Amino acid sequence: MASSPLAVYVGEALAAYGFGEEHPFGPDRMYAFWTRMQALGLDSKVEVREPVSATETQILCFQEKDYLEQVKKRSLSGFGYLDACDTPAFKGVFEAASTVVGTVLAALDDILNARCRQAFVPIAGLHHARRDAAAGFCVFNDCGIAIETLRRQYGIQRIAYVDIDAHHGDGVFYSFEDDVDLVFVDFHEDGRYLYPGTGAVEETGSGPAAGTKLNIPMPPGAGDELFFKAWEPAEAFLDKAKPEFILLQCGADSLAGDPITHLKYTEEAHRHAAQRLKLLAERHCGGRLLALGGGGYNRGNLARAWTAVIEALLGESH
Repeated sequence: MASSPLAVYVGEALAAYGFGEEHPFGPDRMYAFWTRMQALGLDSKVEVREPVSATETQILCFQEKDYLEQVKKRSLSGFGYLDACDTPAFKGVFEAASTVVGTVLAALDDILNARCRQAFVPIAGLHHARRDAAAGFCVFNDCGIAIETLRRQYGIQRIAYVDIDAHHGDGVFYSFEDDVDLVFVDFHEDGRYLYPGTGAVEETGSGPAAGTKLNIPMPPGAGDELFFKAWEPAEAFLDKAKPEFILLQCGADSLAGDPITHLKYTEEAHRHAAQRLKLLAERHCGGRLLALGGGGYNRGNLARAWTAVIEALLGESH
């Protein structure tokens, strides 16, 4: 067992996933988080691990081959967009996106082989990408790839995916909408007011999976009080599902002051989610929980939210 039960993955190759200094999803996001980790002395309390690049075979367990080839082509030229107008190409985008995927899969492997108990990957949780397309700053959907890998490589079927990013995790939801073993809980700003416009409360899964998905649209301006109130029934829903593994997408764009969203949580929402999910993981799946940074475009916010997640997973009181 590692000296710390929590592994955190950081490095230049992971920070490279960003769309330029002027873009909300810039390459400085990882460093904003890591600077606060060091200032709080948390870097010495976790296992710090290097990013890893994914193979094409690993990516293709979720992404379609034609789309992967399109990303490779755009990555060489660095021109154009990978979708209609949200996700610009840049030179090396294929390698950067592959590093996000590879690092998430390395974290999965470390957890499942007891090299750590939980893990956090700050630049990850790219929940908008579809199997055949980029969307919303997301090139490859590492969340979807993680779910497919847990199933195919490790034989883990019953997976809980919990998402507290301000944006609905549509790329995960619609890819697994009819999957009875993917338990999905997503808190997000109401789609009538924010991209991608999906995740209505009536969307509970399709066919045999009806009732296995919980979409919780929050009104613009919702703060911690509303989040905590909504969390209780969501936790009961997850507890009843008895997952074998938990994925947490803890996007920090749901904090007050984010430049592109309208929720008003503090980092205490993220701390609470991580604390409660850690307990749930201990109860049902041997503590196995992987947290993914997700969105967040105010650098101070993401640094506070993600370090709150780290403190919660370390079991530190605040």
